Amino acid sequence: MTASIVRTRTTGEEGWRPTAAPASWVRCGWYYWCMQEEIARSAIDTFISAFNASSDAYVTGLLAQALTSDVVFWGPLGRSEGIESVERFVTDLRRHPAGTGTMVRCSTVDMPGEWARYQWVFTTPDGGPRLAGTDVVHLRRNLIDQVIVFAGEIDASGGPER
Repeated sequence: MTASIVRTRTTGEEGWRPTAAPASWVRCGWYYWCMQEEIARSAIDTFISAFNASSDAYVTGLLAQALTSDVVFWGPLGRSEGIESVERFVTDLRRHPAGTGTMVRCSTVDMPGEWARYQWVFTTPDGGPRLAGTDVVHLRRNLIDQVIVFAGEIDASGGPER
């Protein structure tokens, strides 16, 4: 690391200040950011795949690969904790009265820091009910430990709903 002694303009005091970061640091930062985003994308896609599992028997294993055991889930029915509560939510949605639906991530994963967001669409067979929304997730040790579900579309006018 290179550094230089600089004199501040306002106080005239000398102080140590690092010079521009070496190119290897920039590459490392970029690599770290890309890896974190890839880890988030993988956890999110595994979480979504639980909704699309061929059998309820696979849901638990997929959720265990994506979520911490103490995950906090803010869903349409309120706040719940633990992977079991998320599993109940997923299996209930899989048993939709209109038939087993399909959950798809329909945006990129936007990850500023340890939080990530993405958009999704849930569609039932034969053009049945369709639901869209945005999830915000927090990651801890490469797993999702918080999920905040925003289901439904936001009014684009910005005014109060009528």
